[in-house]
Amino acid sequence: MAADGGDGQGGFVLGIDLGTSSVKAVLLDAGRRRGPPVATASASRATRADVTPSPEAGLQGREQDVGRIVQAVGECLEALPAWQRRQVLRVGVSGQMHGVVFWQGGQAATWTEKGVLEPQNVSRLITWQDGRCSPDFLASLPPPESHLSLATGFGSASIFWLLRHSPEFLESYSAAGTVQDYLVAALCGLRRPLMSEHNAASWGYFNTESRSWNSRLLEEAGFPTRLLPDVAEAGALAGRTTHVWFGIPAGTEVGVALGDLQCSVFSCATRKTDAVLNISTSVQLAAPMPRGFKPAASPDPAAPVAHFPYFGGTYLAVAASLNGGNVLATFVATLAHWMAELGSEVPESLVYPRMIRAALAQADTQLSIRPTLLGERHLPGELASVSGIGPGRLSLGHVTRALCRGVVDNVLRMLPGRRLAEWGVERLVGSGSALARNEVLRQEVERAFPLPVCYGRDVDAAGGAALLMLRGGPGDAE
Repeated sequence: MAADGGDGQGGFVLGIDLGTSSVKAVLLDAGRRRGPPVATASASRATRADVTPSPEAGLQGREQDVGRIVQAVGECLEALPAWQRRQVLRVGVSGQMHGVVFWQGGQAATWTEKGVLEPQNVSRLITWQDGRCSPDFLASLPPPESHLSLATGFGSASIFWLLRHSPEFLESYSAAGTVQDYLVAALCGLRRPLMSEHNAASWGYFNTESRSWNSRLLEEAGFPTRLLPDVAEAGALAGRTTHVWFGIPAGTEVGVALGDLQCSVFSCATRKTDAVLNISTSVQLAAPMPRGFKPAASPDPAAPVAHFPYFGGTYLAVAASLNGGNVLATFVATLAHWMAELGSEVPESLVYPRMIRAALAQADTQLSIRPTLLGERHLPGELASVSGIGPGRLSLGHVTRALCRGVVDNVLRMLPGRRLAEWGVERLVGSGSALARNEVLRQEVERAFPLPVCYGRDVDAAGGAALLMLRGGPGDAE
């Protein structure tokens, strides 16, 4: 998949990221394989894809409308220059990990005469935030033959849940994968789902050393293994587009879908001694492990750090917190609701900047907030708490700063800075939408970490997916 050389005349590489609340598309100049990537255009759109979960899932269910996600992708593509879309050479796709969507292989979408992809025979997406799999339910499942634990929101766990509560639902589909796997399958007309090792590991019941599913174990448990995707190396080619897509030529190369975490790290970590802190909807603190590192043979559900496959046979050490920008968004919604109850309607879009200004005026606080509203995968029963409350510590500035500090301190409890130093990390690279738009969060990161902190270029998971395709695959990923 070597890109054309030259001075930018070789065309463009498109990167797409299907995030939890928004999608992003970015175009990189294919004439720049070495040195900093050159983004020629980008666009982002909110998906507004959250829907009321199925009744069986209860209040803990989290589901999204795949059609709205695909529509948002189309809106992003339409916002890119048409002449650049016509010169796209290859497409890289990443997206939210762990979740699962179902479809009919080879019949996942139709195409309009204008080159618009329209989903067909597709279920809702059960997202990574889904909480229907209780600790008791997870304990009833067979232990994975993998170094990674199983958690609610993981694709395999969600399929087990459906197998017990709605088996007829599963009979309606012949393929399953993450939402980014679905998009690649639809673009390329794949009859069999294809999944990268990134997404396979995030699903559970996948052995990263043998690069294989725990098929025997799953079959014995009655799991519908016919739904398991084929697995390819991250960076491999999945296929070619079957139709013209918003001007992107038919026959354009498409890479196997990747994990947004790995792509975010790849886009930001320009040195092998970099760790990356990504604060978006959730929080990930990741550091590449030395080549040759092998994870433990069995999972430790209580371990706050997991090791996910990266590129070229290497691993990332990752502290993945469920509580990040979503906690701040919950606080904003709560404030707006309180004010509405008091008879003063204030849009949430105005609440957020005002609370940030209040926190900037409050340089420090003794108020302490543990912001684990959603628990953590290694501590699913943990709830949020507040301590150090005093009469002078309840202003909006105090509370907002304590909340931002709590988000940062929470991930540091999971992966302390001293351990990063032991691994040879010399610099922290900050990225993610919540960090980019929140100066208070940036202040708290710089306060908490005993490392120099810099902030990533304006390329995130979408840029990382494009960058990998630009540089030719996993062999060039280091």
